[in-house]
Amino acid sequence: MNKLLSLCSLVVVVTVGCAGANVRPLVDMKGVNEAAYESDLKDCQNYAQQQSGMGETAAKGAGAGAVVGGLLGLVTGGNKTGIVQAAGAGAVIGGAGGAFTGNQAQDAVVKRCLSGRGYKVLN
Repeated sequence: MNKLLSLCSLVVVVTVGCAGANVRPLVDMKGVNEAAYESDLKDCQNYAQQQSGMGETAAKGAGAGAVVGGLLGLVTGGNKTGIVQAAGAGAVIGGAGGAFTGNQAQDAVVKRCLSGRGYKVLN
């Protein structure tokens, strides 16, 4: 049981750690000074890191997923171990979903920032 919870925590941490504001959107580079673009991209990525929610959203998703998973385990008549496993699986799924949502928000900040600076963002 402890191994399962440790594994669930590790998956959520890795998911959150791999996502982030280091987004590199597809930009039309025709006529663009690459050094200026890299500087602007770095600035925009820094703004995106200020976007609240990446770890916070993952944690909330993990908590909600654990509750839903535990309730499903309880409703389906599972024993204590089954309920804990269902809660752990829910935590992983919820945490990953929350991290994904937080990453999307940061991605949007980077794209809006670059567009605001005059770059043609293609994706």
